[in-house]
Amino acid sequence: MTPEPHPLYDLLPVIVRMRDADAGYPLRALVTLIGEQVDAVEADIDRQYANWFIETCDDWVVPYIGDLVGYRPVAATGRARSGDGAEAHMLNAAITPRAEIANILAFRRRKGTLALLEDLAFSVADWPARAVEFYTLLARTQHVNHVRPGRGRSVDVRDGDALARLGGPFERIAHNVDVRRAGGGRRHGRFNIPSIGVFAWRLGTFPVSHAPACCVEGEGSECYTFSILGNDQQLYSGPVAEQEPGAIAEEANLPVAIGRRAFETRTGRRPLKTEANASLYGAGRSVAIYAPGWPERDSVQPVPASCIIPADLTDWRHRAPRGRILVDPVRGRIVFPSRHLPRQGVSVDYRYGFSAAIGGGEYHRPLSQPAQCNIYRVSADRGGKDGLAKSINDALLLWRDDRKMPERDCPAAVIEIADSAAYTERLAIELAAGEYLQIRAADRCRPVIRLLDYMAERPDAFTVSGKAGSRLVLDGLLVAGRGIQVTGPDPDDAEALAEADLCDLTIRHCTLVPGWSITCDCEPRRPSEPSLDLVDSRASLRIEHSIIGAIHVAADEVQTDPVRIAIGDSIVDSTAPQRAAIGSSNLPRAFANVSFARCTVFGRVEVQAIPLAENSIFSGEVRVARRQLGCMRYCYVPPGSRTPRRSNCQPDLVMAPPGVDKPIEAARVTPHFNSIRYGNPAYAQLSRWCAAEIRRGADDESEMGAFHDLFQPQREANLAQRLSEYAPAATDADILFVN
Repeated sequence: MTPEPHPLYDLLPVIVRMRDADAGYPLRALVTLIGEQVDAVEADIDRQYANWFIETCDDWVVPYIGDLVGYRPVAATGRARSGDGAEAHMLNAAITPRAEIANILAFRRRKGTLALLEDLAFSVADWPARAVEFYTLLARTQHVNHVRPGRGRSVDVRDGDALARLGGPFERIAHNVDVRRAGGGRRHGRFNIPSIGVFAWRLGTFPVSHAPACCVEGEGSECYTFSILGNDQQLYSGPVAEQEPGAIAEEANLPVAIGRRAFETRTGRRPLKTEANASLYGAGRSVAIYAPGWPERDSVQPVPASCIIPADLTDWRHRAPRGRILVDPVRGRIVFPSRHLPRQGVSVDYRYGFSAAIGGGEYHRPLSQPAQCNIYRVSADRGGKDGLAKSINDALLLWRDDRKMPERDCPAAVIEIADSAAYTERLAIELAAGEYLQIRAADRCRPVIRLLDYMAERPDAFTVSGKAGSRLVLDGLLVAGRGIQVTGPDPDDAEALAEADLCDLTIRHCTLVPGWSITCDCEPRRPSEPSLDLVDSRASLRIEHSIIGAIHVAADEVQTDPVRIAIGDSIVDSTAPQRAAIGSSNLPRAFANVSFARCTVFGRVEVQAIPLAENSIFSGEVRVARRQLGCMRYCYVPPGSRTPRRSNCQPDLVMAPPGVDKPIEAARVTPHFNSIRYGNPAYAQLSRWCAAEIRRGADDESEMGAFHDLFQPQREANLAQRLSEYAPAATDADILFVN
């Protein structure tokens, strides 16, 4: 194709361009080449100008600008990584934070102030924090010339609000002196004169917008949960920016778990104690409940705050009065009046806590599609309007109809779901040769695909099949109720084998609920069922930034090659250590070659080979058939595993020195998690007391597992050093993790 002429060519006189056209455009070709070099020089000048500022400079420039203002990196964070990749960018950002360098001069001027410690936590580690001087909570005799009635108060057993805050960052009850140092040893002291605690929130909060609530029919038609899966879900508040930069953060300025008393206070049912306590309930806020036509036919939505009553719904025994709704923010439960039910459904807004942006969620993620493709948008609420389909199957039918029209025929299609609704439909996708299909959530949406038991005589899974060169991509979805079954041609059918199979399946930023669904206490309902079942399929599988249950591979190892599976930045959960996270239903081991990168695997791994596994945690034994193929590096692999050659893996390293007690060392470095059940906010999060060999065991000294790219060890080391530099004189500042 003839390249477009450069704008410089349009500046030439018309007579010159006419003569150039008569000669076959040699001058245009020359000017185009000159213009390309001019553009390169201009881009380099623009990039050089951008590199003068810390906010816009390239990663490699950040340490140099930091050196100009006297910034010194912390040795305990490790070495920076060269390269332009995303992982190198995230590591370097954790080691040399731009925000700290940008504000370093202001920080020095404010050195020794309490509010500065909160700003350091956010600038250095990107953790919201609250700083507390523990001497203000000591039970001591006050000087008569400086009486502070609000400090050092004894316990008032009638003050339920104060008792509920006991042990947290907002407590007000006095304590006896704790002589241990704030930053010393495994058990840190708190309540002493020089002690300062910086309470940091590691869990992020993610919104769920206008999503359907789940009716718990087993408890009653009036009982609902905020979570569409029917499990108890702790609700979190969205932080409100502080008005004064020198003020100490209050509860409204932090992503705290919402308690029942706090919810009562901040919904207007009790007077606010401070002006900073903004309301939690309402449209655009942390919590909202929509029930069209309730309590009256033309009622304003969301349901007014005056109709909300905070309650403890642990056993569902409370009943709501007419025109009121009981809400439990700790368990994420809702109760309507039994004789005054919402007839048009219930939808909710809320925020939940989790460690990172993986799995299906309303967070920003990059979207991509082929250059030539048909895009079909789906919305459960607005289907039939503005060209939107009402269901995924409707969009598939539109694509099939368009393929019959020459002017609309395109082998690639993208079905984009534009809301966070629940889609209860049976999906059976069959792709023709060379077809490409992507089913994705729109940016900052989290649709739920609910697969129900429709027919007793047939399977109800999400089935996928295809011919040669076909591809399927699932992006940003939450799949519950059943798993996904990928079927290939019958090995005994020569004609079907000649048409080949689905080329590849990509699952990214998705959640395939482990155990298909979960109970109210986050236990799996079908713990032995796989989330992904590959039956006689030769399709390559790629999983990125996802949470999935077990993977089963059923294949004919005589007539086919091993299935290729690559898993990165994901959690694979078999729901029990003795079950296979990756295995086979018809063979001793899955006939698959599986690669792992920055993964957490709960359960056994039984595969043909592992070409590469790095920076990953395997909680169950790993058994491979071909040990001579591949390697494992910087992983935790349980003792007794049969693996390819290992390099810098645990517990091999701690058991290698002579004279060590191997059983004790192996037990010491066993990974410990705050939760191993999907649905809990701390799911798959390494415990603070987990061995350093695991928390800093990756090849770049970050933690092993799915949350490797958070680089929390580097952020913690950076913050600890800065707190020691900027804390008030003669004080000990310590980091206390709230979650």
